[in-house]
Amino acid sequence: MKIMKSIKLTLIYLFTATLLFNCNGSDDTPPPVGRTYANLQTDFSAINFTTGITDASLVGVNNEFWEFRVIMPDVDFTNNDRPLIITLHGFAGNDPNAHKNTACYAESGFEALDAIIISPNNRGLQWFEPYNQAQVNALVDLASDYLPVDTSKIVVNGYSDGGNGAWWYSETQPNVFSAGIPMASAYGSYNSDGSTRIIQTPTYVIHGENDELFPLQNTQDWVDATVLSGSDSSLVVATGLTHTEPCEYVSYLQDAASWLVSDVW
Repeated sequence: MKIMKSIKLTLIYLFTATLLFNCNGSDDTPPPVGRTYANLQTDFSAINFTTGITDASLVGVNNEFWEFRVIMPDVDFTNNDRPLIITLHGFAGNDPNAHKNTACYAESGFEALDAIIISPNNRGLQWFEPYNQAQVNALVDLASDYLPVDTSKIVVNGYSDGGNGAWWYSETQPNVFSAGIPMASAYGSYNSDGSTRIIQTPTYVIHGENDELFPLQNTQDWVDATVLSGSDSSLVVATGLTHTEPCEYVSYLQDAASWLVSDVW
Protein backbone atom coordinates (compact mmCIF):
# COMPACT_ATOMS: atom_id res chain seq x y z
CA MET A 1 0.00 0.00 0.00
CA LYS A 2 2.80 2.45 0.94
CA ILE A 3 4.70 1.53 -2.23
CA MET A 4 1.67 2.16 -4.42
CA LYS A 5 1.04 5.46 -2.64
CA SER A 6 4.64 6.49 -3.24
CA ILE A 7 4.35 5.61 -6.93
CA LYS A 8 1.16 7.62 -7.27
CA LEU A 9 2.71 10.64 -5.56
CA THR A 10 5.75 10.40 -7.82
CA LEU A 11 3.55 10.38 -10.92
CA ILE A 12 1.63 13.39 -9.66
CA TYR A 13 4.85 15.29 -9.06
CA LEU A 14 6.18 14.40 -12.51
CA PHE A 15 2.92 15.47 -14.14
CA THR A 16 2.95 18.77 -12.27
CA ALA A 17 6.56 19.43 -13.20
CA THR A 18 5.76 18.75 -16.87
CA LEU A 19 2.94 21.28 -16.82
CA LEU A 20 5.16 23.90 -15.25
CA PHE A 21 7.87 23.27 -17.83
CA ASN A 22 5.42 23.67 -20.73
CA CYS A 23 3.89 26.83 -19.29
CA ASN A 24 7.14 28.56 -18.33
CA GLY A 25 9.31 27.41 -21.17
CA SER A 26 11.98 26.62 -18.60
CA ASP A 27 13.49 23.46 -17.22
CA ASP A 28 14.72 24.98 -13.94
CA THR A 29 11.44 24.70 -12.01
CA PRO A 30 12.31 23.26 -8.57
CA PRO A 31 10.57 20.01 -7.62
CA PRO A 32 7.90 20.15 -4.90
CA VAL A 33 9.36 19.98 -1.40
CA GLY A 34 7.74 17.36 0.87
CA ARG A 35 7.03 17.91 4.54
CA THR A 36 8.99 16.13 7.20
CA TYR A 37 8.21 14.90 10.69
CA ALA A 38 10.25 17.83 11.96
CA ASN A 39 7.71 20.12 10.33
CA LEU A 40 4.95 18.32 12.22
CA GLN A 41 6.85 18.72 15.48
CA THR A 42 7.34 22.42 14.88
CA ASP A 43 3.69 22.99 14.01
CA PHE A 44 2.33 20.97 16.94
CA SER A 45 4.66 22.57 19.47
CA ALA A 46 3.49 26.01 18.31
CA ILE A 47 -0.15 25.33 19.21
CA ASN A 48 -1.25 26.91 22.47
CA PHE A 49 -3.06 24.09 24.28
CA THR A 50 -4.75 25.87 27.15
CA THR A 51 -7.10 24.42 29.75
CA GLY A 52 -10.30 23.22 28.12
CA ILE A 53 -10.94 22.71 24.42
CA THR A 54 -8.58 23.52 21.56
CA ASP A 55 -9.60 22.68 18.01
CA ALA A 56 -6.53 22.43 15.81
CA SER A 57 -5.23 21.10 12.51
CA LEU A 58 -1.97 19.82 11.07
CA VAL A 59 -0.65 18.95 7.62
CA GLY A 60 0.95 15.50 7.57
CA VAL A 61 4.15 14.48 5.85
CA ASN A 62 2.19 13.36 2.79
CA ASN A 63 0.11 16.55 2.82
CA GLU A 64 -2.79 14.92 4.66
CA PHE A 65 -5.02 17.47 6.37
CA TRP A 66 -5.69 16.42 9.94
CA GLU A 67 -8.26 18.11 12.15
CA PHE A 68 -8.53 17.21 15.80
CA ARG A 69 -9.71 18.40 19.20
CA VAL A 70 -7.54 18.45 22.32
CA ILE A 71 -9.08 18.77 25.78
CA MET A 72 -6.69 19.72 28.57
CA PRO A 73 -7.79 19.14 32.20
CA ASP A 74 -7.75 21.96 34.73
CA VAL A 75 -4.93 20.65 36.93
CA ASP A 76 -1.44 21.62 38.01
CA PHE A 77 0.85 19.79 35.58
CA THR A 78 3.96 20.22 37.73
CA ASN A 79 5.38 16.71 38.07
CA ASN A 80 1.87 15.53 37.23
CA ASP A 81 1.75 13.85 33.82
CA ARG A 82 -1.77 12.87 32.86
CA PRO A 83 -3.37 9.88 31.08
CA LEU A 84 -3.98 10.33 27.36
CA ILE A 85 -7.29 9.22 25.86
CA ILE A 86 -7.58 8.91 22.07
CA THR A 87 -11.31 8.86 21.35
CA LEU A 88 -12.53 7.88 17.88
CA HIS A 89 -15.89 9.08 16.58
CA GLY A 90 -18.44 6.87 14.83
CA PHE A 91 -19.59 6.99 11.22
CA ALA A 92 -20.27 10.57 10.18
CA GLY A 93 -19.74 10.57 6.43
CA ASN A 94 -17.18 13.27 5.82
CA ASP A 95 -18.50 15.63 8.48
CA PRO A 96 -15.73 18.18 9.20
CA ASN A 97 -17.09 18.60 12.73
CA ALA A 98 -17.41 14.92 13.69
CA HIS A 99 -14.42 15.13 16.04
CA LYS A 100 -16.07 17.93 18.00
CA ASN A 101 -18.82 15.74 19.52
CA THR A 102 -16.79 15.08 22.63
CA ALA A 103 -19.42 16.42 25.03
CA CYS A 104 -21.69 13.49 24.18
CA TYR A 105 -19.84 10.91 26.26
CA ALA A 106 -16.06 11.31 26.27
CA GLU A 107 -15.80 14.46 28.38
CA SER A 108 -18.23 13.27 31.07
CA GLY A 109 -17.18 9.64 30.85
CA PHE A 110 -13.49 10.32 31.50
CA GLU A 111 -13.94 13.38 33.74
CA ALA A 112 -12.72 11.66 36.91
CA LEU A 113 -9.37 10.81 35.31
CA ASP A 114 -8.30 14.41 34.62
CA ALA A 115 -6.96 13.01 31.37
CA ILE A 116 -5.83 14.74 28.21
CA ILE A 117 -8.35 13.81 25.52
CA ILE A 118 -7.60 13.91 21.79
CA SER A 119 -10.40 13.43 19.26
CA PRO A 120 -9.28 13.26 15.60
CA ASN A 121 -11.48 13.46 12.49
CA ASN A 122 -11.34 10.43 10.19
CA ARG A 123 -12.31 12.35 7.00
CA GLY A 124 -14.92 9.73 6.15
CA LEU A 125 -12.38 6.88 6.11
CA GLN A 126 -12.12 3.81 8.32
CA TRP A 127 -9.89 4.23 11.34
CA PHE A 128 -7.55 1.43 10.28
CA GLU A 129 -6.84 2.92 6.84
CA PRO A 130 -3.29 4.25 6.32
CA TYR A 131 -4.46 7.89 6.35
CA ASN A 132 -5.84 7.51 9.87
CA GLN A 133 -3.08 5.22 11.09
CA ALA A 134 -0.63 8.00 10.27
CA GLN A 135 -2.84 10.56 11.99
CA VAL A 136 -3.48 8.59 15.18
CA ASN A 137 0.13 7.50 15.54
CA ALA A 138 1.45 11.01 14.93
CA LEU A 139 -0.95 12.56 17.45
CA VAL A 140 0.04 10.02 20.10
CA ASP A 141 3.74 10.65 19.46
CA LEU A 142 3.41 14.43 19.36
CA ALA A 143 1.26 14.58 22.47
CA SER A 144 3.73 12.32 24.28
CA ASP A 145 6.60 14.63 23.31
CA TYR A 146 5.01 18.05 23.81
CA LEU A 147 2.20 17.62 26.35
CA PRO A 148 2.36 16.36 29.97
CA VAL A 149 1.39 12.78 29.07
CA ASP A 150 2.01 9.70 31.19
CA THR A 151 3.00 7.33 28.38
CA SER A 152 2.17 4.29 30.53
CA LYS A 153 -1.48 5.41 30.56
CA ILE A 154 -2.48 5.86 26.92
CA VAL A 155 -5.96 4.56 26.06
CA VAL A 156 -7.90 4.18 22.81
CA ASN A 157 -11.67 4.52 22.97
CA GLY A 158 -14.36 4.79 20.33
CA TYR A 159 -18.01 4.36 19.47
CA SER A 160 -19.46 2.30 16.56
CA ASP A 161 -16.90 2.64 13.73
CA GLY A 162 -14.73 4.28 16.35
CA GLY A 163 -15.25 1.22 18.55
CA ASN A 164 -13.98 -0.97 15.73
CA GLY A 165 -11.00 1.36 15.52
CA ALA A 166 -10.44 0.97 19.25
CA TRP A 167 -10.35 -2.82 18.79
CA TRP A 168 -7.94 -2.52 15.86
CA TYR A 169 -5.45 -0.28 17.65
CA SER A 170 -5.74 -2.44 20.77
CA GLU A 171 -4.83 -5.48 18.71
CA THR A 172 -2.08 -4.00 16.57
CA GLN A 173 -0.38 -1.57 18.97
CA PRO A 174 -0.24 -3.10 22.46
CA ASN A 175 3.12 -1.40 22.98
CA VAL A 176 1.40 2.00 22.69
CA PHE A 177 -2.00 1.59 24.34
CA SER A 178 -2.37 0.39 27.90
CA ALA A 179 -6.08 -0.30 27.36
CA GLY A 180 -8.87 -0.20 24.81
CA ILE A 181 -12.51 0.71 25.40
CA PRO A 182 -14.60 -0.23 22.34
CA MET A 183 -18.26 0.82 22.47
CA ALA A 184 -21.12 -0.41 20.24
CA SER A 185 -18.60 -2.20 18.04
CA ALA A 186 -18.54 -5.10 15.58
CA TYR A 187 -15.15 -6.77 15.44
CA GLY A 188 -13.58 -10.16 14.88
CA SER A 189 -9.98 -11.02 14.14
CA TYR A 190 -8.97 -14.55 13.17
CA ASN A 191 -5.89 -16.51 12.23
CA SER A 192 -5.57 -18.31 8.90
CA ASP A 193 -6.74 -21.56 10.54
CA GLY A 194 -9.91 -19.87 11.76
CA SER A 195 -8.84 -19.56 15.38
CA THR A 196 -9.41 -16.33 17.23
CA ARG A 197 -6.44 -14.01 17.60
CA ILE A 198 -5.35 -12.74 20.99
CA ILE A 199 -5.81 -9.05 21.76
CA GLN A 200 -2.72 -8.22 23.79
CA THR A 201 -4.13 -4.94 25.11
CA PRO A 202 -6.70 -5.23 27.95
CA THR A 203 -10.12 -4.26 26.62
CA TYR A 204 -13.28 -3.14 28.38
CA VAL A 205 -16.10 -3.67 25.90
CA ILE A 206 -19.38 -1.75 26.24
CA HIS A 207 -22.35 -2.79 24.12
CA GLY A 208 -26.02 -1.85 24.08
CA GLU A 209 -28.50 -4.57 24.93
CA ASN A 210 -30.77 -3.52 22.07
CA ASP A 211 -28.16 -2.48 19.51
CA GLU A 212 -30.04 -2.85 16.24
CA LEU A 213 -27.02 -2.29 13.96
CA PHE A 214 -24.42 -4.48 15.66
CA PRO A 215 -26.32 -7.23 17.53
CA LEU A 216 -25.18 -7.86 21.08
CA GLN A 217 -24.88 -11.62 20.53
CA ASN A 218 -22.23 -11.15 17.84
CA THR A 219 -20.10 -9.07 20.17
CA GLN A 220 -20.68 -11.51 23.03
CA ASP A 221 -19.54 -14.41 20.83
CA TRP A 222 -16.42 -12.52 19.73
CA VAL A 223 -15.45 -11.51 23.27
CA ASP A 224 -16.00 -15.06 24.54
CA ALA A 225 -13.84 -16.47 21.74
CA THR A 226 -10.97 -14.06 22.16
CA VAL A 227 -10.98 -14.55 25.95
CA LEU A 228 -10.70 -18.31 25.41
CA SER A 229 -7.68 -17.61 23.22
CA GLY A 230 -6.02 -15.69 26.04
CA SER A 231 -7.20 -12.08 25.69
CA ASP A 232 -7.88 -9.91 28.73
CA SER A 233 -11.31 -8.70 27.61
CA SER A 234 -14.58 -8.18 29.41
CA LEU A 235 -18.02 -7.26 28.12
CA VAL A 236 -20.42 -4.93 29.90
CA VAL A 237 -23.99 -4.80 28.57
CA ALA A 238 -25.65 -1.39 28.56
CA THR A 239 -29.17 -2.31 29.63
CA GLY A 240 -31.89 -1.24 27.22
CA LEU A 241 -29.67 0.94 25.05
CA THR A 242 -29.67 0.96 21.25
CA HIS A 243 -26.99 1.88 18.73
CA THR A 244 -28.23 5.40 18.04
CA GLU A 245 -28.04 6.95 21.51
CA PRO A 246 -24.31 7.20 22.32
CA CYS A 247 -24.82 10.02 24.84
CA GLU A 248 -26.72 7.60 27.09
CA TYR A 249 -23.59 5.50 27.60
CA VAL A 250 -21.88 7.98 29.93
CA SER A 251 -22.34 6.00 33.16
CA TYR A 252 -20.89 2.89 31.52
CA LEU A 253 -17.87 4.85 30.36
CA GLN A 254 -17.44 6.21 33.88
CA ASP A 255 -17.31 2.61 35.09
CA ALA A 256 -14.69 1.92 32.43
CA ALA A 257 -12.63 4.84 33.79
CA SER A 258 -12.81 3.26 37.25
CA TRP A 259 -11.66 -0.04 35.71
CA LEU A 260 -8.60 1.70 34.28
CA VAL A 261 -7.60 2.94 37.73
CA SER A 262 -8.36 -0.24 39.65
CA ASP A 263 -7.40 -2.98 37.17
CA VAL A 264 -5.06 -1.61 34.53
CA TRP A 265 -2.93 1.15 36.04
